[in-house]
Amino acid sequence: MDFLLWMKRWVFHTAKIRGNDTMFSRRVRIFSLGAVITLGLLGVLLIQSPEPTRSVDEVMISPSKYVDKEIALRGEVVDGSIDSNASTFLLHGEDSTLIIDYVDSSVSNGLGDNRTVYAQGVLRYIDGEYVFEAQVIKTSCPSKYEEDVTPSVES
Repeated sequence: MDFLLWMKRWVFHTAKIRGNDTMFSRRVRIFSLGAVITLGLLGVLLIQSPEPTRSVDEVMISPSKYVDKEIALRGEVVDGSIDSNASTFLLHGEDSTLIIDYVDSSVSNGLGDNRTVYAQGVLRYIDGEYVFEAQVIKTSCPSKYEEDVTPSVES
């Protein structure tokens, strides 16, 4: 027996027993619709859970485990490593450094030296080196509490 047919028969059978033919059936339909929407949203949340962000050091402990997989990284840009012509820079953690290739990525404003960066993309092993091909790069905002590092001229 078809589920919808069974549900319809059950709803109308129950409604006729109670004596309120339209009110109870409408209430059950609204409740059923709410349950379906709730289950659908829960399913979407469980299926599309975000990838945890990993540090450069965590990935470089065993990088072969992450090769050709989409991952999210965080680290700090190495001073002077940004090459705008090649669209690459170095991202480092406490102990390890990784080349980030951002040719095909969207980069937020403010990519600069010593900035903390979140990068999402795929780790590749190219010519004996691990290269992270970023698809999204987000930078942290500079803190309003940091000192201004421009040198002052005193007379």
